Amino acid sequence: MEEAAIKKRFNLLKPFLDERLRRILAATEASALGYGGVSLVARTIGVSRRAITSAQKELRDPHFTDNAQRIRKKGGGRKRSTDKDPSLVKDIEYLVEPVTRGDPESPLRWTCKSVRKISDELKNMGHKASYNLVAELLRQLDYSLQSNKKTLEGASHPDRDAQFEHINQTVIDFQSRHQPVISVDTKKKELIGEYKNSGREWRPKGDPEQVQVHDFGKKRVAPYGVYDLTQNSGWVSVGIDHDTATFAVESIRRWWCLMGQACYPKAVKLLIIADGGGSNGYRIKLWKLELQKLADEIGLSISVCHLPPGTSKWNKIEHRLFSFITQNWRGKPLVSHEVVVNLIAATTNKKGLKIQCQLDTNAYPKGQKISDKVMATLNIQRHPFHGEWNYTVCPKNM
Repeated sequence: MEEAAIKKRFNLLKPFLDERLRRILAATEASALGYGGVSLVARTIGVSRRAITSAQKELRDPHFTDNAQRIRKKGGGRKRSTDKDPSLVKDIEYLVEPVTRGDPESPLRWTCKSVRKISDELKNMGHKASYNLVAELLRQLDYSLQSNKKTLEGASHPDRDAQFEHINQTVIDFQSRHQPVISVDTKKKELIGEYKNSGREWRPKGDPEQVQVHDFGKKRVAPYGVYDLTQNSGWVSVGIDHDTATFAVESIRRWWCLMGQACYPKAVKLLIIADGGGSNGYRIKLWKLELQKLADEIGLSISVCHLPPGTSKWNKIEHRLFSFITQNWRGKPLVSHEVVVNLIAATTNKKGLKIQCQLDTNAYPKGQKISDKVMATLNIQRHPFHGEWNYTVCPKNM
């Protein structure tokens, strides 16, 4: 915002400024901004830092006006590097974008393209270019520092949008009938111990939390979350064993017994929104077997709608529950199971999110095989639209 205002003022006055007044104007703007002003003004209007600092000294000189009429001859002064070396810009673009503008065998094809490395390679090519000059020229060429951006979701299923519409309509139908709707997923596994946890928090200056140099710990936990879309509340089971379908359904069972049943005393059915993969994936036989056991136990028909392939980040639990848990424990080493449980349970947000959390110390062995004969005994009703993604598990006594 400040840069745009400075640039606008400078462009309006530019026709009336000679070289000296342009330098003085830049120095005045920089002085008014205070710390960091020289760099900002230099970047915005193209006057060098050296010229601005020199003009600031002139402004502080009581005899400044004595030579106010002296200006340099037109065309005088040091020539720009790009004027003395016309091929410099072209070679910078060659190094920065070797695939689109140059040779795939560019010297920097397989290295980090920092301004210092570009400067070193330009020197090898016969140019005189400091890393500061390289940074300035890159900005003039509309380059900026960029990080990776997660936008590629893989191949999109042709019925992706139709499945989202189906899920949305099913959620609306359940909520209008005052039936529970939950979103479920496993949060990423977390290391337990004195290990670095991303993020920062306020502490006394010069007294950061001390953690291990290497993250080679073997002790991990798998938080499995259940988010109630209607109540804006959540349940998290912190598992210490494998993330299996049995663990996933046990987490849903605990949510129902300790939270859901009290909120929905007249419920006759339950809707679960889940990813298409992981421990609650639509191809997992154990997931459906455990849901059958749960349906028989609590007497509810359990409908499941899976998100289409490649869309796990659209799961409501990701940005309505897990994101706030991550914010709450940022910068805090997860030194014990108790710390993990307490930090999750203390998580809230401005909309009144409430979470209950419990440590699950049960063992959940991997590799359980479910035969087709057992699957044939399940009371599963496939929905007309994509029955592999959308189905209802009914109690066997219904």
